[in-house]
Amino acid sequence: MDPHDPICDHSLDPRLQQILTSISKAIESGDICQSENSVSELVNFLDSVLDSTMTDPSNEDIKNNASEILSELYKFLCSPSLDQAVIDRLSFELPKAVTKFSGLSTACLETVHRIIDHFIATCSPRDMLSILCEALDSLIKTIKASVNFVPILSGLSKALLSTQRRHFEQVKVVVPVVVKVLKTVSSESDDEDTELQDLFDRAIGIANSIRGLCNKLEGTTNEKLRALLGLYILQITALISVSMECEVSICVPLVSRLSHFFPYCHLSFLGLITGYDVDTMTSMVVGEYEDEDDFMSCLSYAEQGASLSVIWGHITDEVAQAAEEDMTAVKGELESNRTKRWEAIGMLKHILSSGSLPWEMKKHAIDFLLHITDGNISQKYDGDHTDCSSYMPSLFAALQAVIMVIMYTPCSALRKNAFDVFKRVLAEIPYSEKCDFLKAMITKTESSSMVAILLDLVRQEFFTEIQQKTPLRKEEVPPTENKTCSHTLFWPAVVLELVDLVLRPPKGGPPPLPENGDAVLSALNLYRFALLTESKENADSEVLSKSNLQKAYTEWLLPLRTLVTAIAVENKNEYDQFAFDTVCSLNPVELVLYRCIELVEEKLQHST
Repeated sequence: MDPHDPICDHSLDPRLQQILTSISKAIESGDICQSENSVSELVNFLDSVLDSTMTDPSNEDIKNNASEILSELYKFLCSPSLDQAVIDRLSFELPKAVTKFSGLSTACLETVHRIIDHFIATCSPRDMLSILCEALDSLIKTIKASVNFVPILSGLSKALLSTQRRHFEQVKVVVPVVVKVLKTVSSESDDEDTELQDLFDRAIGIANSIRGLCNKLEGTTNEKLRALLGLYILQITALISVSMECEVSICVPLVSRLSHFFPYCHLSFLGLITGYDVDTMTSMVVGEYEDEDDFMSCLSYAEQGASLSVIWGHITDEVAQAAEEDMTAVKGELESNRTKRWEAIGMLKHILSSGSLPWEMKKHAIDFLLHITDGNISQKYDGDHTDCSSYMPSLFAALQAVIMVIMYTPCSALRKNAFDVFKRVLAEIPYSEKCDFLKAMITKTESSSMVAILLDLVRQEFFTEIQQKTPLRKEEVPPTENKTCSHTLFWPAVVLELVDLVLRPPKGGPPPLPENGDAVLSALNLYRFALLTESKENADSEVLSKSNLQKAYTEWLLPLRTLVTAIAVENKNEYDQFAFDTVCSLNPVELVLYRCIELVEEKLQHST
């Protein structure tokens, strides 16, 4: 053996020297079994060194010893006389073993970087991609500290740039593993924001490497790789926003760097907020293959990332400028184009419904919606009979998300703005779909107060319809041509259906009281309003038909009166706070209930 070989260096840890010598001899002699045993022994030795630092974290001597062992290992790998077969064999195990030392000290972290970089420089780039990905996948099961993943992510960036062929396929292997690490570490780690910043910085470095690969390609492969890069960027944007809790000072620099990729990936704020760009990139990446759903699941936050990218541009000019976008023009286009606006509203549900994003980000999303909607917008489209059915599921989901904001935000200003958005969006929905929307929302909403609010919106819609039915003056458009004519008598039937839904729940019996007091009171008020209004405006109304009056009397009002009376009797002689609150909450219900009974009895007496 060469006396100048590091294996013979007497400064080496004796056990480390023995193991490395055994590995070299076994590989050079072709003894596969012995080489496997020796490599396993090396990994176990490194694990024991690491364990010793964990048992006494404050002992600097132990940390220094660990750093020296890593340095000795690096010197061994860099030996000019070392057989390439030895390096190749160690490359399968050492990256995963040494990266665990990254959090011990700055010196250890630097040496780990050098060891991994050496493997990348001397081994097959394609093999190193697989090795590093396997290392990440294995480490994430037991380790959550972000610093331990930084050297491998950095190594992946360099290995990607060294690959010579099948670039798209290589990136498709790397991206899911990297995203899994980012998602797991950012959600489960107790690291400080600065440490997570370093992790995301390396993830952005991988994006730069993917861009470098794109520059080597042409045609369809170039377009597909750019599409994959775009989806990766959006996924990182979402993870940054969630993990950093949308802290502006931390997120904006990172999001701005990601936004620089948008022009290169042919992404625009308008395409992102409408979902068009995400759909286009997804179809390019997945193509005609139906078995790639598992791959796309790793990019499940892409739509949220697309929405967040635009909202970040709304929050700060720095992000918009990085993306080379004019936010004023984007908002103007959405405000003037109903189809695109509906698509944008649908996309923003990914922010508003998220349980991981802070209220501050939802506040900005609601503010953005206020910018692109108009309180009187529905009047502009009364004569537009375009088929809107394809947009309704997305709009419904978005309105459900807005309801969640209204119900749970601790901020009164956000609650008010969210309610304004809800009314504006609801005003744009065609009458036929609007009924289904309100019915579904009332059915799905467990909050009695929210049901009461929704029923009050129905009352407002009913009142608006009545105003539109006012007899026309001679100079106005004839009834057959009037735009509101098709909506005549629409809401009375809806009122009956929704009141029935509340006063005669699907599970049977009258609604539970007092917990449903708000919803019951609102339903009774809505029914009373319908009775009084239709008596004045439309004697032939469905509300006033004998069958519907009898149904209301026997199925809604009398069972409810029995329940209210029983609760009142039960609490009559109770003097605790609960009994007092119960009686007080039922007083307005009882008042409106008896007024409804009087009105119905009166109408039944005059009905034929």
